[in-house]
Amino acid sequence: MTINPFEFRTVPSMQVAWGGAAKLGEILAGRFVQRNALLITDSGLVKAGLIQPIAEALSASGFSVETFDKVVADPPEHVVAECVASAKAFGADIVIGLGGGSSLDIAKLVAVLLVSDQSLSDMYGIGNVKGSRAPLVLVPTTAGTGSEVTNISIITTGETTKMGVVSPQLYADFVLLDAELTVGLPQVHTAATGIDAMVHAIEAYTSKHKKNPLSDCLAREALRLLGDNLVAACKDGKNRHAREAMLLGATLAGQAFANSPVAAVHALAYPLGGHYHIPHGLSNALMLGPILRFNAAAAAPLYAELADVLKVPGEGDATTRSTAFVQHMEKLMDESGAPRRLRDVGVTDNSLAMLASDAMKQTRLLVNNPVEVREEDALALYREAF
Repeated sequence: MTINPFEFRTVPSMQVAWGGAAKLGEILAGRFVQRNALLITDSGLVKAGLIQPIAEALSASGFSVETFDKVVADPPEHVVAECVASAKAFGADIVIGLGGGSSLDIAKLVAVLLVSDQSLSDMYGIGNVKGSRAPLVLVPTTAGTGSEVTNISIITTGETTKMGVVSPQLYADFVLLDAELTVGLPQVHTAATGIDAMVHAIEAYTSKHKKNPLSDCLAREALRLLGDNLVAACKDGKNRHAREAMLLGATLAGQAFANSPVAAVHALAYPLGGHYHIPHGLSNALMLGPILRFNAAAAAPLYAELADVLKVPGEGDATTRSTAFVQHMEKLMDESGAPRRLRDVGVTDNSLAMLASDAMKQTRLLVNNPVEVREEDALALYREAF
């Protein structure tokens, strides 16, 4: 069998260390000469007491630290602008993103905008970032988005729409995975972000255009780690083994989908975030079941392979195993405690047609889906999830 040509990119350096964030200053002082650090995070993590000891560890190692904590879920453009202004006023020469996917996404863009004359609006789309960026360090506090190892930032533009910046400059210089930071994550967030990461692995494995052997390896191992530990992490947030497995799994899934892009689950999830401010991981979880069933027409052989990865019991042909895989994913989601229906999170029946119309704008994602999704298909999928 010949191998189709492919390119694989990821971050150059990553450290996995339980408790590593407490030593962040020491870890970074040996890797970077820059010492004016902008720490980008959200107010929830500041209030939880997570940020102060990390800022102090940076100061103790010779860094001047300015904390920007105005990141919100589905961050709008003005938050990026405020953060860049804050960075410039402080004289930041290194950017540290510490938090969930939104904080990491903002950090990536700020690192570019800090040294660029380009406007954010000129960067939207694929490969439109020009020039370089400031040194960039990412430290995730959720096991879900994989943003720490992707070249993608998602920003809310206008009232309800999201746009992506996809460019190699957004790969960080250094990533720290400290699963201890995820211990305090509530069950519903653990469930939603964990399912989000599983969606990344599944969609990377079945991506139509850029599926490749390296992404496949990472997606399979990600799915194994996540599938084996999701329920344990949800039921006992202090389970170190489960937390470490979930964080590593989410990162591996991020590396997979950065090179073999996601598809219809994400395309239909984004309008839910835009209109109803449903967290991204949860909107993915809500759409996963219907879209797995829809895609099985083309993706059954691959879903059958993933059933083996998750050690789903039973045997049979690809169709039988694919069905078993979908049922197993539904069971995992039920056991995780995540909400399961659109109506449970405030979505109204009369908005489904508008959501379907909006989903059609996500062409960057829909082209990767194993089955073509038309507007009437999207509407039927929302109805099934309702």
